[in-house]
Amino acid sequence: MDQGSGGDRWVFGYGSLMWRPGFPFVDRKGAVLHGRRRAFCIYSVHHRGTYERPGLVLGLAPGGAVRGAAYRVAEADWPEVYAYLREREQPTETYVEAWREVALDGGGREPALVFLSDKGHPQWAGALSLERQAELISGAVGLSGRNEDYLSDLVVHLRAEGIRDEGMERLLTLVEGEGR
Repeated sequence: MDQGSGGDRWVFGYGSLMWRPGFPFVDRKGAVLHGRRRAFCIYSVHHRGTYERPGLVLGLAPGGAVRGAAYRVAEADWPEVYAYLREREQPTETYVEAWREVALDGGGREPALVFLSDKGHPQWAGALSLERQAELISGAVGLSGRNEDYLSDLVVHLRAEGIRDEGMERLLTLVEGEGR
């Protein structure tokens, strides 16, 4: 799906973009992206880990559906917002930028910029067991802080949005148990 040029554009967030977008927007709505799911499927060697001790960050892995937030960005702000998103989301180019249709709360569908996990990238972790994810997240620290804090923030913010992600809840329970 090509967004083309001109007009306001939408951005879909499923992790920290939901609670800390960091860019100006005209509107924010809850949204669902079908065909992808929220998963700790990318080794983090920048924000939440290092090359010596990688952590894990979220990605949009194939399958299922994911509830997140969609932001409508004014046409005039788009070039600056897009540059910001590329810097924030692509420090090691582990994602593939794509336009996918999202279902907006209250009705309607809009094409939105999403950052899909690149299964061909060396940092693609794939489908790890919850136990292995917990091992990698526990103790990993990167430029943006502790990996465990990222997971905890995610669960807290998802709950605040009324989203109960059972997989993330179980993972947090395992990680908290690892730290003891």
